[in-house]
Amino acid sequence: MAYPGYGGAFGNFSGQMPGMQMQMGQPVPGTGPNLLRGGYPAYSDSYSSAGDPMWTYFTAIAGQDGEVDAEELQKCLTQSGINGTYSPFSLETCRIMIAMLDRDYTGKMGFNEFKELWAALNAWKQNFITIDQDQSGTVEHHELNQAIAAMGYRLSPQTLTAIVKRYSKNGRIFFDDYVACCVKLRALTDFFRRRDHLQQGVVNFVYDDFLQGTMAI
Repeated sequence: MAYPGYGGAFGNFSGQMPGMQMQMGQPVPGTGPNLLRGGYPAYSDSYSSAGDPMWTYFTAIAGQDGEVDAEELQKCLTQSGINGTYSPFSLETCRIMIAMLDRDYTGKMGFNEFKELWAALNAWKQNFITIDQDQSGTVEHHELNQAIAAMGYRLSPQTLTAIVKRYSKNGRIFFDDYVACCVKLRALTDFFRRRDHLQQGVVNFVYDDFLQGTMAI
């Protein structure tokens, strides 16, 4: 299965610098109902606060500035219980959650972004629960590979190995790190997609642009 708007049919990443060129493989046919030409996911920004039950909750957390920073998001998600029996999200995971949707680079999240994140978290959580059948709070290497494929990403074995190595602890992946992995995959994919104007899976990066985009996540 694939979650609309949160996966993408992407292949191998390779590149060199400066004048960096990165290339991706062909999209997986039929991955998700909301894929654009070239296999990219269609993101939705059509949220409204009018009559929304989450609006009151959001404003109570956001405070006077009307936006949520990483510390406020961490508190909000912990109190909401969205992590269930799993450990609370770390502050670093909350930072990259915000970076994923921080399109105006304020380091904070507005209501539309908050709802978009909430939908993504619920999809990722359901995926993790499906994989974590023994409810241990962790998944193994091959299970993370299956989860990434289920979200519609098409990655090389070498890339999958690098991801597992980055997000595993003693050979297992905890829920917090799983979410961090999902967030980074989506954020980096979106960063790439915005620059792939022809949607052919090939982008030429200026080195400074590459650093700004990746270091912000």
